[in-house]
Formats: sequence, structure tokens, C-alpha cells
Amino acid sequence: MAQLQNKSSTDLKLSPIQHFEELSIRFVDGKLEVLDQTKLPHEMIWVHVEDVERMWHLIKNLSVRGAPLIGVAAALSLAVAATKGKTREEVIESAKYLITSRPTAVNLMFCCNRIIDELTRTKDQDHVQQTCNLACEMLNKEVTMNQSMATYGASLVQDGEGILTHCNTGGLATPGKGTALGVIKEAWTQGKKIHVYVDETRPLLQGGRLTTYELERAGIPYTLICDSMAAVLMRQGKIQRVFVGADRIATNGDFANKIGTYSVAVAAHHHNIPFHVVAPVSTVDLHCPGGQEIPIELRNREEVMGAFGVTWSPKEANVFNPAFDVTPSHLVKSFILDSGIYDQDR
Repeated sequence: MAQLQNKSSTDLKLSPIQHFEELSIRFVDGKLEVLDQTKLPHEMIWVHVEDVERMWHLIKNLSVRGAPLIGVAAALSLAVAATKGKTREEVIESAKYLITSRPTAVNLMFCCNRIIDELTRTKDQDHVQQTCNLACEMLNKEVTMNQSMATYGASLVQDGEGILTHCNTGGLATPGKGTALGVIKEAWTQGKKIHVYVDETRPLLQGGRLTTYELERAGIPYTLICDSMAAVLMRQGKIQRVFVGADRIATNGDFANKIGTYSVAVAAHHHNIPFHVVAPVSTVDLHCPGGQEIPIELRNREEVMGAFGVTWSPKEANVFNPAFDVTPSHLVKSFILDSGIYDQDR
């Protein structure tokens, strides 16, 4: 975990943060670096984040992805900006700019707005130290929350279960163990003999590229499937439980997650399979009363028309490409937060 040092705020290196390394983000040799997730699983390329503009583009093009990671990475880039001479007002404006990179994940807004609020409220304090302290706190808290969610969620998993997951929700999506995939890793660590079915997660294949990568590293048995195959496996009795993450949870329990999650929830509900949402409390948007209020990001048509330099559809094809969908709360068996497990009655 990141630690604080008492050094001069005029040091142009990110001196208030010591060395730390997570699967997806690290601070090494005085440099903030993120793992470019668009290159995985075949290349591991660490990208130096020298300024806020760089981080904005890395978030926008999904080199940095996963709601919890986006928020923490943005906060750390603001710390870098502060140590490189950005004034209090410039850090605040940079935080507002970072929020525009992706509209759906509430963690990004949560982390940036917290820095904005603190710097606005306490103008008599050293803004460099403040920003670095807040960024470190967010990073460390995320790691702790991951473990809490993993422990709570793993208590639901029974030995021998087949578990379906969608998109990527492990250490690539958040500092620490992960959310939904963190639960799966914890259950495996506890000795439960599970088998994971991984939705490839079209159109950008976060399941096929990233979740399989993490499961390989952890030695957890899995089967990669096309998204359209999940219902067949449910009918065949191969899947006993579903764990997914969330990018924003409304106060009524509706939640936004990677496109395709709603389809999984409907299929699970039809087959009477428990469907669990795993996310930190920071993903709950207390200002959002229901799913209809969640803004859904629409992405480039090219992401659906082809992949990895190959185009398979007509150039003039009409394309619908929402990055997320909203699942209504009645399809959810329970929400697994870092504060506990919550069902429809709690």
C-alpha cells in the first residue's frame, strides 16, 4: 500500500507517495505508471502518466478501465499534477476535466469530487500534501474494501459450484484483489473446488482478454464462452451462481454494468440462479434514485464493426454501441458491498 512521507511540497517528484505496486497501477522510481489493458493478454506494457491530460486519454480509450481503478488512477494523476507545480485552482479544474473522460462510472466522480471539495473547503492548507494524502487514502481504502467484499462474497460460494462472471472485475479493474472476480479468487483460496465460466464480453472482449488472464495467473479452472452461450449452460445445470461488478448503483438497487449484464440477469432469473452484484460502497450513487437516471456512455461504432484491425461489417452499417446497460433491482439476489451482504429486504 502507498505510504506518506513528510517531504517538502516543492519537490517536483511525487515525494509524498512511496513505492507501491498493484496488478494494474504502480508508483515506481518516482513515476506513476498504469498497465495498458488494451494490449493484454499478449503484451504487458506499462505507461508513464506524466500529466492529467495523459490520464484522461488513457481512461477514455480503456487503457485504464474498471470503475474503482478509474477513480483511484484519476486521483493519483491529480497528485502528480500538484507535485509538478499545479496550483490549487488548477488541480480543481483538472479534477473537473477528468470527470468528463467517462460519464457512467460513479467512482470517477466520487474520487475527483472529494479532492475538489477538500481543496475548496480548506484553502489554508498545503494543497500538494492534501491531494497526495487523499489519493493515497483512496488507494489504500480500495485495497481494504476489496478484501472485505471478497470475504463476504466467498461465504456464499459452495464447494463444487460453477460460477459465471461477465466482463473483468479483478485486479485489473481495481487496486487490490478485485470485486466480483475477487470473490471468486477468495473462494478458490479457501479451497473450494469451483469452475468459472467467463463471458467473452463483446464488443471489447474484457472477459476473453482480461478475466482469462487473471484466472490463468491464479491457477483457477475456467471455460471461456461467447456471451450468447450463458443461457444454454444455465439450462444444462453447469452454472449455480453469477457474480458481476457494477459501475453505478442507484438508491433503488438498479445498477449499471458492462453491456450484456442485463441479459445475464434475465437468464439467471429465468433459471432460478442466484445473481450477485459485488461493488464498493463508493459505487452507490446517493443522488441517483433509479436506473433511468444513470447516463449511459455510447462508444465508437468501429468497436462493433470489427476488432484488432479487422472489419467484418459493411462500412455503412448502422451501429448501436452502449458501453453499459442497466439491470433492475428485482433481478438481483444480493449486493455484496465492503460493508456486508444486502438482499432485497436489507
